[in-house]
Amino acid sequence: MLLPVLASAQFSVSGKITDQQTGDPLPGATITIQNLALSTVSNAGGKYVFKNLKSGNYTIAVSYLSYQPITKSLYVDANSSLDFILTRSHKVTEEVTVNATRASANSPTAFTNLSKKDIDKNNTGRGFEYLLEQTPSTVVTSNAGAGVGYTSIRIRGSDPTRINVTVNGIPINDAEDQGVYFVDLPDLASSVDNIQVQRGAGTSTNGAGAFGASINIQTTTRRDSAYAEYNGAAGSYGTVKHTFNLGTGLLGGHFTFDGRLSNMYSDGYIERSASKLRSYFLSGAYYGKTSVVRVNIFGGYEQTHQAWDGVPQDSVLHGNRKYNELGYIDATGKYYPNQTDNYNQNYYQLLYNQQISPLLSFSGALHYTRGYGYYEEYRNDDNLSDYGVTPVIIGGVTVASTDLVRRLWLDNDFYGATYNFSYKPSGKLDFTLGGAYNEYKGRHYNNIEWTQQSTNIQPDYEYSRNTAKKTDFNLFARAEYHLGDVLLYGDMQYRHIGYSFLGFDQNLNNVQQQVGLNFYNPKAGITYQVTDNSNVYASIAVANHEPNRNDFVNSSPISRPKAENLKDLEFGYRTAQSNFTAGINGFYMLYKNQLVLTGALDDVGEAIRTNIAGSYRAGIELNGKVRIAQPLTWAATATLSTNKVKNFNQVLFDENGDPVNFHYAKTDIAYSPNFVGSSTVSYQPVRNAEIAFISKYVSQQYLDNTSSNDRALPHYFVNDVRLNYNFSIKGVKNIGIGLLVNNIFSAKYQSDGATYPGVEGGKVANYNYWFAQAPVNFLASLNLKF
Repeated sequence: MLLPVLASAQFSVSGKITDQQTGDPLPGATITIQNLALSTVSNAGGKYVFKNLKSGNYTIAVSYLSYQPITKSLYVDANSSLDFILTRSHKVTEEVTVNATRASANSPTAFTNLSKKDIDKNNTGRGFEYLLEQTPSTVVTSNAGAGVGYTSIRIRGSDPTRINVTVNGIPINDAEDQGVYFVDLPDLASSVDNIQVQRGAGTSTNGAGAFGASINIQTTTRRDSAYAEYNGAAGSYGTVKHTFNLGTGLLGGHFTFDGRLSNMYSDGYIERSASKLRSYFLSGAYYGKTSVVRVNIFGGYEQTHQAWDGVPQDSVLHGNRKYNELGYIDATGKYYPNQTDNYNQNYYQLLYNQQISPLLSFSGALHYTRGYGYYEEYRNDDNLSDYGVTPVIIGGVTVASTDLVRRLWLDNDFYGATYNFSYKPSGKLDFTLGGAYNEYKGRHYNNIEWTQQSTNIQPDYEYSRNTAKKTDFNLFARAEYHLGDVLLYGDMQYRHIGYSFLGFDQNLNNVQQQVGLNFYNPKAGITYQVTDNSNVYASIAVANHEPNRNDFVNSSPISRPKAENLKDLEFGYRTAQSNFTAGINGFYMLYKNQLVLTGALDDVGEAIRTNIAGSYRAGIELNGKVRIAQPLTWAATATLSTNKVKNFNQVLFDENGDPVNFHYAKTDIAYSPNFVGSSTVSYQPVRNAEIAFISKYVSQQYLDNTSSNDRALPHYFVNDVRLNYNFSIKGVKNIGIGLLVNNIFSAKYQSDGATYPGVEGGKVANYNYWFAQAPVNFLASLNLKF
């Protein structure tokens, strides 16, 4: 009679993590039950607990930065206690490289960590941003509509110019426009080990200021065994991907070498939105007794047909969701075949980690990025005077305008150094001192390739050229101190920016301009450990952010855009049980002089912005994951927010070019939905197999800051299905087959857009463009590991 009761009994395993030398507790250590893939972290007293465990054998592993990992086996048939005493490691780990710019397990800030397992599961060939789509407050979009080519992300309504992105602690945001173009690094995910996404101002980091979020990426780390791997994918709209990975494992106890080659092609869903993408990743490392030296060389080439203007709203509403205006030649329906964007980007990184003493470690990096490329486009009836070309007289007729093809080039260099010192005198204190100096040199020049009318200009006629230089210096210090059940957090950053660019002077002449900015970004917070597995936290942070290139070059000293200021208040609760993890985070982001999107794009698809005195974002983020039964789990996120602009003035122009002013007392910030939610229900019918039902809901968004329903994106709800199965045969370590079916119900939705309102006949006329996304489509994948 007792057998059913004993079979269903559930037990707990608890213990304490301490330092072998001092006996101090180690808060923030990671404890994992390996055969259940369950993890938790130790609290301020170094304690941990797993609950609701069935009887059986378990393998429990503990890891902590700068300490040797340890693993123990335990048979559980009652509530059990298992302590771990960790010894400081004499080998420096590569975690030090990114640890300086990351939030720790109990930091008083909102963040999400993605492991290599999480990344590999979703790495089917779509843009890098899709790996992050199920994290809180995130909206991802694709210009071509099928996830390949130009893709983009917004977190809490903040676009990539406000999202700080680093790879191994090195910034990859464009120094001038501050955007992030993962299309230049296709298939980067295949060389990534882990990712941390921080929402809000986050911790101090290098490069462009985090003004809405930061994404910290760590690439390939040490693998001791040799390997060879192939990843392939094929699917709708002619999408094909091939990836080859090779690694030597640890040679002679000191050296490793890793490499990757990737090739991808897609026709795209939108007309003439095809992509040809190539990338590579090479890495070599030396592991000494107290040091690690790693060299990374990686880069990519992209050719994408231009789809960055979207589809006219009227076309979408009339059923032509794929229509692309770019490259239009004439009324016969001809389009210019080489309406493309072409760009090469190559990265060189030298990373060095040194364990100076058992208490002090150093991490530094030298980096260089080389980028060059152009986009080519057909222009209808442009004025020759706009290109510095004198009108010509042919047969007594003055030719003042003509159709032409032009190329706009960008040729740039970005280089610098980053460093940090990490000091841990005890399990109570964690102190980091770090910083960086980076320099950017950009050359912008433009050529005319062809004109329909004879203009007497030479082939490849260069009609404009200008240069830009930007220096970026920052220094930061951060400390976490454990006082009983309380963690105290402090962070201070100083940042100086110098920028030289071609812009308008007070007489509206184009001359070289100089701007210097100094920013102080303090942060403070507190975390209180409520129980062994839960805590509450609160933090306040100040962040400052410089205007981008377009903001500067389109202004003069009289109307120079102001730097933006953010005061970010975060507060929340986190809990991690053996079968359940959850968090709730509240935020209030108060902006001063925020540069908000007007909703319009310039002629290369870049957003046009203007300063406003006051605006704010306030909301609640929820995330959780529950194991409903052994084979069934459910993960979900939800963000409810209000995002407001105060006293917004919009200037529109009538058919005569005269300005018409509109004033709005309080409206919604553009591209900021009030609700974003996601859900992933996964079921494992058999070992090594998974079926996942993935959902995403995004409420209505406005295309400008007027809260006008005539200039809005409708809400959408889209569902995907992901199937994975892994097995092995003799000679092959793993064979993984997968199928991703996107938008299984063929929802007709648009995830992004732009608007160009004007005044005609005394009334506002709206010209909206939507980025229509593809109906049901699929990607089948194959993984082979040797």
